[in-house]
Amino acid sequence: MPGTPPTRFVYLGPEGTFAEQALRTVPAAERANRTPARSVGEALESVRVGAADAALVPLENSIGGAVGVTLDELAEGEPLVITREVILPVQFVLATRTGGHLGTVHSVAAHPQASTQCRAWLHAHLPDATVVDVLSNGAAAVGAAAGDVDAAICAPIGAARHRLAVLADKIADHPDAVTRFALFSRPGPPPPPTGDDVTSLAVYIAHDRVGALLSVLMELAVRGVNLSRIESRPTGEALGRYVFFLDCTGHLADARLGEALQGLRRVCAQVRFLGSYPRHRWTGGGGERPASAGPVDADYVDAAAWLARLRSGDLG
Repeated sequence: MPGTPPTRFVYLGPEGTFAEQALRTVPAAERANRTPARSVGEALESVRVGAADAALVPLENSIGGAVGVTLDELAEGEPLVITREVILPVQFVLATRTGGHLGTVHSVAAHPQASTQCRAWLHAHLPDATVVDVLSNGAAAVGAAAGDVDAAICAPIGAARHRLAVLADKIADHPDAVTRFALFSRPGPPPPPTGDDVTSLAVYIAHDRVGALLSVLMELAVRGVNLSRIESRPTGEALGRYVFFLDCTGHLADARLGEALQGLRRVCAQVRFLGSYPRHRWTGGGGERPASAGPVDADYVDAAAWLARLRSGDLG
């Protein structure tokens, strides 16, 4: 993050969840103040009003897809920018207060998404156990630590935080599942390009123009900008009105991406810049994104210089 490193971080709480685990992989956050928020909106608003320097919230999951509430906040709220992404393996554990064995487990606390992602394991190993829905993975660990239930499905950080014994680890039905988190700050210059970056945008197409979405995609394709992700969300204005969230390979400082942004500005009703930031170096299943193909940035710099020479009368 350019300028003064952030010292006040907020994340989607409560404590002992995957969001906290993801935030603690950020070197600056490990040495700073970390505060849980009750919701995505609360976390992002704390940055907007200056109560925190940065907020880490989930953006998408390889099983459940995009996190709609985060996208809605980015589309409607005061502008924020992504300065970093974190891709975290979603590895659930079954943890208890007393240890023991699976035969002693008759009730399990779990967030509904967690129990859904561990359905096959529960059916195979605890078919008669009662699953108690709770509000978060952290709350599941708290319930097991308090003795309200026999066990919890939670994140490894939650089991460690509440001194629970792990009866089984990696119990998710999809072992390669990952969640992508984004670290947001108030608008400012993006981190310098690394040569392996992502640029995120929110694009509002011109609904009265035939082929508006195709025009958006062509602005990227003709310049060799790789589109690694596209999501749509309703704007709330009327049925059929959508905002499109794009992830592109490249950095705001790159010549070809700069050209593409200018093109999008010309053909779109609105373009909201959501940040250029280093791509997370994730090599596991479920989170890997291909590198871009086609012309390199130097080709676009050379082409621009060639055009300038033509305009000056130099045909050499």
